[in-house]
Amino acid sequence: MELWIAFTIFAALTQTLRFALQKALGSTGLSPGGATFARFLFAAPLATAAACALYVQQGVSLPLPAPSFFGYVVVGGIAQIIATELTVRLMGMRSFATGIAFTKTEVLQAAVASALILGEMVSLSAGLAIAVGFAGLVSLSFPAGRLAFEGKPVVFGLAAGALFAVAAICYRGATLALEPAPFLLRALLALATATVIQSVIMALWLVVREPGQIRRVLHGWRRTVPVGVTGLLGSLGWFAAFSLQNAAYVRALGQVEVIFTLLFSTLYFREKLGAREVAGLLLVSLSVIFLVLGTD
Repeated sequence: MELWIAFTIFAALTQTLRFALQKALGSTGLSPGGATFARFLFAAPLATAAACALYVQQGVSLPLPAPSFFGYVVVGGIAQIIATELTVRLMGMRSFATGIAFTKTEVLQAAVASALILGEMVSLSAGLAIAVGFAGLVSLSFPAGRLAFEGKPVVFGLAAGALFAVAAICYRGATLALEPAPFLLRALLALATATVIQSVIMALWLVVREPGQIRRVLHGWRRTVPVGVTGLLGSLGWFAAFSLQNAAYVRALGQVEVIFTLLFSTLYFREKLGAREVAGLLLVSLSVIFLVLGTD
């Protein structure tokens, strides 16, 4: 198995766990902003320590990062903050599985953004795999009895998907800006920089707009730390994969997260799956298989 595939599957699994933990934070009195802040606050020092340790261990010399590195990190970090908060809000409107599915328009948007921003095109076979997976995600987005494409849920889902796509492309660009450093060091340095910036931005926002949320995050550290740790592990997987492969391929393979989400949805949140969800699950599974087999 290629390394980028292993990192992507690991990232999808840990991100699903993080979303499940993050959804449960609603019972602690945290707002969507507070839950989003928890995702970055505890990840930042861990990512920074890991990046420093790996840098010392490998003993490589790094060139001074180009301005484009910081530009990619800042834009990607802000996009991820907004997308994460939209996703938390979205999960309160729909079931856990369907809420996540709405954001997965990202896979199509990432392919377009990757071509426009980084000039990285997808192959025909990968494009077909992405289309099959998107059909599965559309199927997953229909609640029983009526169409789901109306109102705030679809607006939030499409916006979150677009912003996650922007974040993915920017993080890919950030890791490329650090070449020729080893891929894992590039991933950790970009991740550490991003999480520190995100923590500062979120802290300032909460102080001004939601006073008291930071105290709640720190007071409930036993429940918020796992969100930060799983968020860090998931982000490390994504960043490592981005440093090795086209972001559109990575996010397309990341659709495997939907399979993990459905397992959490049925086993943990006790939500029942209907025929549409099963059909969507099969299409997404086929998409992942086609993508893995058809990607060099």
